[in-house]
Amino acid sequence: MDNVDLESVKSFVDTLWVIDCAILVFIMQAGFMCMETGLSRHKNSINVALKNAADFGVAVVIFWIFGFGLMFGTSWNGFIGTDLFFFKTENAEYMTYFVFQAMFVATAATIVSGAVAERMKFNGYLIITVLATGIIYPIVGHWAWSSSYLNNVDAVRQLLAVTGNLKSTGWLTDMGFVDFAGSTIVHSVGGWIALAAVLILGPRIGKYSEANKGKFTGSSFPLAVLGTLILWFGWFGFNGGSNGAMDETVPLILINTFLAAAFGLLTGLGISFAFFKKPDPYYVILGPLAGLVAITAGCNSMTSVTAIFVGIIGAIISIFVNEILNKFEIDDVVGAVPVHLAAGIWGTLAVGLFSDLELLGTGLTRLEQIEVQFIGVISIGAFSFFGSYILLKILNYFYPLRVSPLHEELGLNIAEHNATSVEHDLIKILEKQSDSGDLTIRGPQDPFTAGGVIGLYYNKLMSKLEQSESERKIWSDRISNEVKLAVKVQENFLPKRNLENYPVHGINLAAREVSGDFFSFYPHNDSVYFIIADVAGKGIHAGMVMAKASTLFEIMSRDKVDPDEMMFHMNNDLFLTKTGGMFVTCILGEYNTITDEIRWVNGGHQPAVIRNENGEYKQFESNSPPMGVVSQKDKSVYQINRIKLNGHRFYAFTDGLSESENENGQEIGIEGSIQVIEKNFNIDVKKQLSEITKDVIKAAGNNKLSDDLTLISIGR
Repeated sequence: MDNVDLESVKSFVDTLWVIDCAILVFIMQAGFMCMETGLSRHKNSINVALKNAADFGVAVVIFWIFGFGLMFGTSWNGFIGTDLFFFKTENAEYMTYFVFQAMFVATAATIVSGAVAERMKFNGYLIITVLATGIIYPIVGHWAWSSSYLNNVDAVRQLLAVTGNLKSTGWLTDMGFVDFAGSTIVHSVGGWIALAAVLILGPRIGKYSEANKGKFTGSSFPLAVLGTLILWFGWFGFNGGSNGAMDETVPLILINTFLAAAFGLLTGLGISFAFFKKPDPYYVILGPLAGLVAITAGCNSMTSVTAIFVGIIGAIISIFVNEILNKFEIDDVVGAVPVHLAAGIWGTLAVGLFSDLELLGTGLTRLEQIEVQFIGVISIGAFSFFGSYILLKILNYFYPLRVSPLHEELGLNIAEHNATSVEHDLIKILEKQSDSGDLTIRGPQDPFTAGGVIGLYYNKLMSKLEQSESERKIWSDRISNEVKLAVKVQENFLPKRNLENYPVHGINLAAREVSGDFFSFYPHNDSVYFIIADVAGKGIHAGMVMAKASTLFEIMSRDKVDPDEMMFHMNNDLFLTKTGGMFVTCILGEYNTITDEIRWVNGGHQPAVIRNENGEYKQFESNSPPMGVVSQKDKSVYQINRIKLNGHRFYAFTDGLSESENENGQEIGIEGSIQVIEKNFNIDVKKQLSEITKDVIKAAGNNKLSDDLTLISIGR
């Protein structure tokens, strides 16, 4: 009787321990949310937080429906479970086991969210969550962990004894593969899926621009550090609960977990002092998390000294892999791949290298154990990476997973979750107007914001157009007013900033109606971005394409995106949303006031020209296509030109200048444009541009331009 009571008490204590650990693992979800939100930029914080909440709910539901069955159901040849779908049981121990494993599957899913943050559609991420929690994680989990449940189910054990035809273990378990709490099965699986996703999505706009090296920092490092500490706290449940019982092994598991993380943190601190002479907050976050991931596979079978070594090496590997990813411009926002994938692989291999073989109980020699660990890492990695990459690549073909460049730059808080702004609302109105052709649609207007001023004049224009449509008979009486209004609209696309401290100047004269010519400058402390563009066509549709191009330039210049990357994203966005038949030729670039270097990209535009101090001009032709004609796969199609001005002057102009006529009625062309520029050369650039336009108008006769005239100059 006493023995029965002791067994019941132990069973109760074990169940209580696993439940408590499951709660600790659940708290880790909050840690992931804080860390990922803190390492993401503020404009995406709501999106990141909601992904962490949504993936938990999706993961648990999918796992209950069929994930648990695939992972822990009766095995088919050691590869996949065949029952236990829509999991149901009256056994408290098995209920507890399901809850604990559901927390694990949620962890595997949420690893991906941080890596793909700031540029992935919310719905696309939920699809990845279903893929990870319903297919990939359960299948690889069955290979190595299925016996942890099936061997304890009396009914299955009896069935196996009677039939002898079914298996209770996965094929990796049969080989002797050991991953105690999931360095590979949970963390590396999530890391492999994250790597596949970021390779398909590509880096965030401007992340690897020259001006942004090291400057894409998160919104709140204190929040990210809080998330790291919460994860550290929850990890005691993650590793401790994997023991399945409260026995003498638990203290070893907990102290190994604690020491590996602590020494991982110190390693991150040490490396940051060595590299930067100060503690880098990102390394301080990577260090302990990498130590935790690394020790997870062998925390029950290693000495404390070994655990310290594993944590230190895990942190070093994580930081090293993080630098490799940055070198190859693989953008992982929170370091999910370095921490969960790289450190997870190391921790799994460390089981074979350093674990006590008697504690492992596989009956293998040291070399055999190492070999089996390699096989497990490679097989799980290959299945997870290639399986997810192929499925996501196919999905991305039919349903693009990445948000548009405009939405990405505005921020996913606005684009994905309906946060409001005048600019965003105006763009939505422009897109709707373009698609429907409905002249009754009006945009938001506000005299105190740039977007609101554009909306104000846009609404006036649309009111005039709508009225004109219904009163065709009196169109001719109102055409002069339309021209004036068109000029005002176009003027609102011209830069209004104070550019007195920058050697940049521009002029734009509209010929008749709303056109597609515009230029803009966006200043920073030590540089200024510039654009001159010409939209093919005239009228309201050209105006809307011009508005889109101007807005894209503004928001990407704000984030110091390199010119080639900027034009690449502008091209693809305009290709998807432009009115049929329209395209944009443009020159955009950056002038650095400190180095006196100008770098620019020409997309099918007139050649840029540079004048030296002797009055000699050099033309820079373009072999790149205009924006909006063809969707591009690589930014290399737009080649960057760069040169130090050294007192020279840079000019770019639209065909309003090159196609203007001389006194004989002939187009002056590029050479004639250069002659006009030189004829009116002046130390005062503003005066020079004004004189050029006067010259062109005079030659045109009757003071009328045949096309819009836009010209910019950069340099002293």
